[in-house]
Amino acid sequence: MTTDNVITATKENNLLHGNQSNSQNKPMLSVDKLSIVTDAGIVLVDKLSYELREGKTLAIVGESGSGKSIASLALLGLLPDSLMVTGEVRLVNTIGMSALPIANKKGRNAALRFVRGQHIGMVFQEPMTALNPLHTVGKQIAESLRISGVVKKQWREKSIALLDDVNITSPTDKLNRYPHELSGGQRQRVMIAMALAQQPDILIADEPTTALDVTLQHEILELLNNLKRQHNMAMILISHDLNLVKRYSDEVIVMRQGHTIEQGPTATVFSQPKAEYTRSLIQQDFGQALSLLDDESQSPTILQVSNLQVQFPIEKSMFGGTKRWFVAVKDVDMTLQKGQALGIVGESGSGKTTIALALSQLLSNQAHVNGQIIINGQDIAALSKRELRTFRAQIQMVFQDPFASINPRMTVMQIVEEGLLVQGIDKGARHQAVIDSLATVHLPAEFVQRYPHELSGCQRQRVALARALIMQPSLLILDEPTSALDSTTQVTVVNLLREIQQKLQISYVFISHDLKVVRALCQHMIVLKEGKCIESGVTEALFNDPQHPYAKQLLQASMI
Repeated sequence: MTTDNVITATKENNLLHGNQSNSQNKPMLSVDKLSIVTDAGIVLVDKLSYELREGKTLAIVGESGSGKSIASLALLGLLPDSLMVTGEVRLVNTIGMSALPIANKKGRNAALRFVRGQHIGMVFQEPMTALNPLHTVGKQIAESLRISGVVKKQWREKSIALLDDVNITSPTDKLNRYPHELSGGQRQRVMIAMALAQQPDILIADEPTTALDVTLQHEILELLNNLKRQHNMAMILISHDLNLVKRYSDEVIVMRQGHTIEQGPTATVFSQPKAEYTRSLIQQDFGQALSLLDDESQSPTILQVSNLQVQFPIEKSMFGGTKRWFVAVKDVDMTLQKGQALGIVGESGSGKTTIALALSQLLSNQAHVNGQIIINGQDIAALSKRELRTFRAQIQMVFQDPFASINPRMTVMQIVEEGLLVQGIDKGARHQAVIDSLATVHLPAEFVQRYPHELSGCQRQRVALARALIMQPSLLILDEPTSALDSTTQVTVVNLLREIQQKLQISYVFISHDLKVVRALCQHMIVLKEGKCIESGVTEALFNDPQHPYAKQLLQASMI
């Protein structure tokens, strides 16, 4: 019997004989005074200490830059050599607790190679980035199985079993798919399957639900919780979503700027927080959406959409024509007045982003768009390419990931002024317009010479917003602009968007899976499922009394 089979048999025996409750007292990982310092002497993590026990979930929470992720990457030696790592980390193995060589010393990688994956597995934050876009799902899972010593003839069978374990439908079919052919939830499940392939004792889940809708978030965390019990693992959950942490963790560490602010059992920390910072995280106030006018008919209509339908080709014929189409959006109607915000919510794959791309005329030529889109009284389908290029200033879009949507080789000045440059505005006017636009999003003028990597996530999102606002649009489409931000930063961005909406009377189409953000910003909302609008209306009315069963499920999940 191989070592892997012995480990598996031992875990199954413990579960069968009810030994889990006894083993939960057994420490799996001990971290003592872990510190991470840059070569410039900046402390990123300061003397972090904790003990992780078998069968338990430890959550690490805090705002962006608090040190949550790098503290966990240090356990696996995945930090750059320019960072100095000190402290002691001990991991349980067959002979007891052994120290891990986390310091930047020769031979560290070789020593940790046997720990990575086999003892400590990791599910990364963004599966689309972590998965290789050039290889199929089957090939990537097989790589993990090869490392764990599974013989080649068993790879396919084991891969299907792993995908089945993480509740992926039609696992045989998914083996031949590439990452871009899967939904966000499916990609995250593939990442979990790859981590489980080597049967780790500890699983680190780094923001595993960041870009997922609320129902999928609970599904993924419930899945991780069940897998943890089945495989008798321990888990470190890194998250900025306090609702999920409260429900799915046993202990919690609150971090801020590298320091441990508070630490203890989850129930105690949430019911009796000692630190003011912890209380501020728990009691985040997003405020209320701007009030509706008494008579909305007095306000000009900015957007009118009728019977919008979007189809994508999924099967070609022998002669190059399209044999089969996938209908992503089905007969959606929407209306938006000046100075108001319309929220679009729904699960992954419901058609939210497809609608945004259709409104912006950014879909590929292969997509078939039917229906009518009228913006400021203009049917945009009737515009020529030259006319659309000029008209596009009235419709601007802010994308989900600002680091991916802005050019890393350009300065803030070059990024923000790009639209004006295309329109032929002279240099002096462009410079002043950039300064004014940065002031609108509360960024100082000296930021013009900075590059994206020199900014925080919130600052990059403000730059993306400034780039859109400099065109003075009447309609701004925001696609998940707060999904990758911590709750503190989300509040800042939502307040900023509300301020801009009131000051400039811009209309928003706001796409998000975070319903508390939608409620705080949008006067109206529509709920999508499988490309169809199943319910729409005034936001507060929908939250207080949803009619459709799916809308009820979605809104109730957001309140957990």
